[in-house]
Amino acid sequence: MHNILLVAKREYLEQVRSRTFILSTVLIPSMIAALIGANYFLVSRNNRVGEHVTVATENVLLANDIRTQMLDDKDAKFIVDVTSPATEQDRATLLKRVHSKAIDGFLWVSTSPSGSPMATYSSLSISESTTTRRLTSALNRALLNERLTARGIKLHEVDALLKDVSVEPLQVNREGSSAGGYDTASYNTASLMDFILSILILFYGMDMARSVISEKSSRIFEVMLSVASPDDLLTGKLLGVGSVVLTQISIWALTSALVAGSAVLATIANGDFAFHFSVAEGILIPTFFVLGYLFYSALFSGLGATCENAQEFQMYLPLGVLPVWLSFAVVSYLRNSPGSPWAVAASLFPPTAPFVIIWRMGMEEPPVWQIATSIVFMILGIWAMLWVSTRLYRVGILMYGKRATLPELLRWVRFS
Repeated sequence: MHNILLVAKREYLEQVRSRTFILSTVLIPSMIAALIGANYFLVSRNNRVGEHVTVATENVLLANDIRTQMLDDKDAKFIVDVTSPATEQDRATLLKRVHSKAIDGFLWVSTSPSGSPMATYSSLSISESTTTRRLTSALNRALLNERLTARGIKLHEVDALLKDVSVEPLQVNREGSSAGGYDTASYNTASLMDFILSILILFYGMDMARSVISEKSSRIFEVMLSVASPDDLLTGKLLGVGSVVLTQISIWALTSALVAGSAVLATIANGDFAFHFSVAEGILIPTFFVLGYLFYSALFSGLGATCENAQEFQMYLPLGVLPVWLSFAVVSYLRNSPGSPWAVAASLFPPTAPFVIIWRMGMEEPPVWQIATSIVFMILGIWAMLWVSTRLYRVGILMYGKRATLPELLRWVRFS
């Protein structure tokens, strides 16, 4: 135990005093804050300045009704002009105005030979689907008004009949009662934490491998093995680097607490930018981070001991990156079905569990048995990974001259 603590202390002090630790401690939260601020700025700017659109059709009443429907969309903040009754010469003029950027686009509504309405939207870019959806909604609402009033229904009665009703989602909790709706703040918190923790887990896991390779190349292990066993060295390195990560997260948490009440953060942390931590999340997120760190660090340490240089280690990177990619790839599926069998399986599978379970906590309350089982499986996975890695480590740190093949690795695990 004494040797483990000595190795852990050496690793901790070496990492904390490094320039990489200082830069990452400052740069990572700065980049995240910059991304959130830029997103907030762009969204607020987009909400302040709407698109300048012209509605052109032969039917004057329809054109004005479309304009009314578009102006009622307060989120879009359209600037709407009307050209009606419109002719082909007006169409050519509008095309020139779009080309000269005098307007952003124009909605052209005409009648087909069969008598049904047709509509096109001309603009410099057709990649903006949000504007097209808003225009489609305004046009269909205006056409419906026109058809109903043509059948003798008064306009104010049409508005009453077509008044939208929003559906508030409620989640049934463990007690069997509905409480609260979809918590955007919790989802934002889970997404942000998953993003940060995945970067840290992979970064420090690969840093463990680079450290092993560096010490192996410098032959410093040959001196260290005279006073400590390979298992003590690996365990000490895991504890030392893990303490560095916890130190870094503590610095970030303290800094976040100090700026939490600032006016700028209070302005940004509204609506889609709100964040919220529950007591359970405050306990479980660090727990799964530590478990994920130990799992991937043990994996990369054992593999790093089998490599001669950092270039050889590159071929093992997919083993760590692929589970993270898979976890991020299924987010849209998990958002719709957070309690599905696939989501539960991903929460229990050790390589993906730290990332998926955090996301699920932002969308629902996973059953206690699933969280407990996930933790147990993670501990068993860490034990199995350490069992394999220590055997690779014992032999690999003293092997020089050539890259180990898969049969050789299997023999190391079997006989060491």
